[in-house]
Amino acid sequence: MKRNKKNSFEWKTDLINRTTGKVRFSEVDSLRIVWHGHYIKYFEDGREAFGKQYGLGYLDFFEQKLVTPVVDISCHYKSQLVYGDEIIVETEFINTEAAKIIFEYKVFKKDDHSLVATGRSVQVFLSSNGELILTNPDFYIDWKKKQGVNRKTR
Repeated sequence: MKRNKKNSFEWKTDLINRTTGKVRFSEVDSLRIVWHGHYIKYFEDGREAFGKQYGLGYLDFFEQKLVTPVVDISCHYKSQLVYGDEIIVETEFINTEAAKIIFEYKVFKKDDHSLVATGRSVQVFLSSNGELILTNPDFYIDWKKKQGVNRKTR
């Protein structure tokens, strides 16, 4: 794992999912480009695909009587997408010892692999009655061990 330059308490991993999609007509605005808010949905699609690939989906948390709301999200736009563009959403798990889940995203045009947007999201753990959990749940610690991301390396 490589240390993330943004935060010395976070480490990049090799846990990356790439999923594809296509820009739908309902996602473009009057300027005929993808409305900025839809990029957050593309990030959500990436998180769901990541969870399916690596066994860390929303239902896995729900079965543990936990919810993982997004508490911070950012998107940096580099280029634009238009109706019909095919996209690749790359979702990377960022390891941290803190009780949260961090993902970083890259959205590319599939035809020329040009970078369209980057982003990041942070989720926290809440009990089923809405209480903030300040330590990593056991099943999440076990998942990280299984994925080989339970230790920081320099």
